[in-house]
Amino acid sequence: MERILHQKHNKYTFIYAFSRLLERASYYGLRAIMVLYMIGESLQMPRDEALGIYGMFTLYLVFSQIPGALIGDLLIGNKKAMIAGGIIQAVGAFVFCIPSSIGLYIGLGLVLLGGGLFTPNITAHFGKMYLGKTKLLDSAFTIFYLMVNLGAAIGVVIIGYMGETYGFNIGFIIAGILMLIAIAFPLLSKDSNILESERVTMPSINQRVVKILAAFLLVGLFWTTYEMTSIRAYEIQSILADNIVLKSIWSSLNSIFIIVISIILILLWTFFYYRQSTKVTIGFIFGTISFGLLLLIPEIPTEQHLLLYFISLLFLGISEVHIAPIIHSILTRYTNPKYLAIIISLAFIPTRLFSLAIGLFNDYLYKNSIFSLKLGMILMILISIGLVIYTMMKKEN
Repeated sequence: MERILHQKHNKYTFIYAFSRLLERASYYGLRAIMVLYMIGESLQMPRDEALGIYGMFTLYLVFSQIPGALIGDLLIGNKKAMIAGGIIQAVGAFVFCIPSSIGLYIGLGLVLLGGGLFTPNITAHFGKMYLGKTKLLDSAFTIFYLMVNLGAAIGVVIIGYMGETYGFNIGFIIAGILMLIAIAFPLLSKDSNILESERVTMPSINQRVVKILAAFLLVGLFWTTYEMTSIRAYEIQSILADNIVLKSIWSSLNSIFIIVISIILILLWTFFYYRQSTKVTIGFIFGTISFGLLLLIPEIPTEQHLLLYFISLLFLGISEVHIAPIIHSILTRYTNPKYLAIIISLAFIPTRLFSLAIGLFNDYLYKNSIFSLKLGMILMILISIGLVIYTMMKKEN
């Protein structure tokens, strides 16, 4: 660990991070009321059909980032693509106010198009501001990750409450307004000089390819094991929540841990630097311990196991914050800046492929949640051992 000198965050860090917060609040707020709107009095859609549309929407939104990134990197630039995406996404939110199937599908299409433009391009633009101060990349993307989680929580609470209490149109209008505010600050920011000044010598092409592929693989494996073990976590949560606290509190508990841990690590990584590989290794080790703690909880838990479950969630939060934002940091560090948004937009593919493979055994895994937890833990152990060996070899070299 070394002290970080002569590298500081600037106002543009917080401008773009706040923009991301507002965009996430708008998006997750829309999601919070979307199904309720479709099955409500205006559209009276069957619940299964509404859930199917919702599922396809969330899936297509991820894939829409690829053409959005191509447009940003190769045609109009990341900032212009981000702003255009924000405007389109806002219009999509407003179009939901048209009480018809046509309004619904046009709104969904515009949000897909706008979100696909906005997300990879703001991430790439944000990362490019740190190309000349790479020791702050981890702290910067953790700020970004914190804003994503805060925005999601705020959007669900505010837009969800306003939509259900005062009418869905109020929720859609708030979502659209938040989206317009999200792009207002970047639109007025003169950060082109910052981007021009942030230049750094890139490693060899072979080293960069290996790092990028490793980042893709690790993030895919992490979220896959996270998904596998969450089956058992939800079982424990549902049993304990029925006996102890409201389920709504439980659903926000993980977000609270993520927010607190993110703030602590942002402060630490702003002033002290240690290798990204070390951070990711720590993340997988804490993930392994978290899954191990879940295995100590019997099939039918009692109130005595509440503390053990809390500690498991805490360790899982530490694991997540050591991995999720650091992957974007690694991609930014080792990708040619001209194609950064494209690479970021492709980072989800391993996760989707692994999830599809796991999905073939969903019925078995849901019926045998403890087995899925053990399998996930074995994967985490193997990855942790590999990362420890790699980190030790790198230190020796």
